[in-house]
Amino acid sequence: MSNTEPRPTPREVGGLDGTAAGPALDLLPAKEVPLGENTVVRRLLPTLGRRMVGAWAFVDHYGPDDVAATSGMQVTPHPHTGLQTVSWLLQGTVHHRDSLGSDVTFGPGQLALMTAGHGIAHSEQSPVPHPRFLHGAQLWVALPDATRDTAPAFEHHATLPGFTSDGLTATVLMGGFGGAVSPGTAHTPIVGVDLDLAAGADVEVPLEPDFEHALLGASGGADVEGAPLAHGAMVYLGTGRRSVRIRTEAATRLLLLGGEPFEERLVMWWNFVGRSGEEIAEYAERWNDGDPRFGVVAGFDEDQRQLAPALPPVPLKARGRVR
Repeated sequence: MSNTEPRPTPREVGGLDGTAAGPALDLLPAKEVPLGENTVVRRLLPTLGRRMVGAWAFVDHYGPDDVAATSGMQVTPHPHTGLQTVSWLLQGTVHHRDSLGSDVTFGPGQLALMTAGHGIAHSEQSPVPHPRFLHGAQLWVALPDATRDTAPAFEHHATLPGFTSDGLTATVLMGGFGGAVSPGTAHTPIVGVDLDLAAGADVEVPLEPDFEHALLGASGGADVEGAPLAHGAMVYLGTGRRSVRIRTEAATRLLLLGGEPFEERLVMWWNFVGRSGEEIAEYAERWNDGDPRFGVVAGFDEDQRQLAPALPPVPLKARGRVR
């Protein structure tokens, strides 16, 4: 999925300066951002005060939106570098096409994982016809320096591992959790889990104490360690936790995101992740000039490509993970 802001803000992310030294319970504010023609997303990372959770560098949550009378999601070809996109649906379907020739329609419970590496282009659209409701999350994972220039790749996993216990059904998107390990390729120690909680659940969810974690309220609402977590909000849990207590009144879906604190410092602007402002400027110029490093997404005219906006007048520098 693309960052379609006409004047995207450069983000200097990474480094350990902002990693909590122990448990935290910080509510992260969301920013509403239009995406394509019909979709508005809640941007939860990067946000005021926090730019990353482990290697998770970007979190958009959208829906549930009634798209029966619209074309739904319409994100035309755009580029990425230095990251992985993790697409997760709770309702609806999305048609993914990319410059590798991938052409996949995926739905709830299926993992669409794209590794941009040194450069890729893709589109995401609601198919015709499409279900009435669209609800999901688009997540970016920063690639470490050792693999950020790897060849691009796309994975579609129609089934994922997990387990059910005490009113909790867990589905593992990335990494390992509760003995279940995702088939998705990970390049850093990371975890991503869909937590489907029944009404009246009261569970102690195990965590890796060396990771930092956050919880996204995808639907319903929960009490997290005594603090309310509403639909569309996210709470940062810090580090050093071996578990987190979650209680619900109504049926609730949460996304647990975590990972080893990401030590490398990055520059993130528009749809690119790099290590310097000069790199980002080069990516933007190459994409706008039609450089073959990004390839071509079949089925679109040249004028349907999203061009990179003008770079900001100030230099882009890599700093830390919090403002």
